[in-house]
Amino acid sequence: MSKFSASASAEVAAAAAAMWESDRACQALGMELISVDLGSAQMAMTVQAQMVNGHGICHGGYLFTLADSAFAYACNSRNLVTVASGARIDFLRPAKLSERLLATASVVHQAKRTGIYDVTVTNETGECVAQFRGNSTTIGDAIVPPNSVEVPND
Repeated sequence: MSKFSASASAEVAAAAAAMWESDRACQALGMELISVDLGSAQMAMTVQAQMVNGHGICHGGYLFTLADSAFAYACNSRNLVTVASGARIDFLRPAKLSERLLATASVVHQAKRTGIYDVTVTNETGECVAQFRGNSTTIGDAIVPPNSVEVPND
């Protein structure tokens, strides 16, 4: 896994770590969780040969998966089990083989049970490859018990 933003609370970090431990989809695709903070997350992925479609560019499903994964970590950063209730994506430019992509998710609106998050996927030169908007619904209790979170002693 990776780092968390300097301002991320121990609870945010613990929830992300618990999710990552079981996140076989992201791990299998070689994604990297770059950072998580309350209401935001960044994930990276390098376009691999098996992700390229018949036009020689990254299949849109993989771009969606990267954006959806960053969205998942952002909306679960409140340490409440939260899932997508809907999402859409606009593909703006192609991503090429071996290109490293960065998905940056941030909260637009968060109510008690529902939320809206935007995710921008950029390539190595900072160009926008895709724009994703996800709707979330909180369906459960804490991912990790709040009283079980240990604060590191630095």
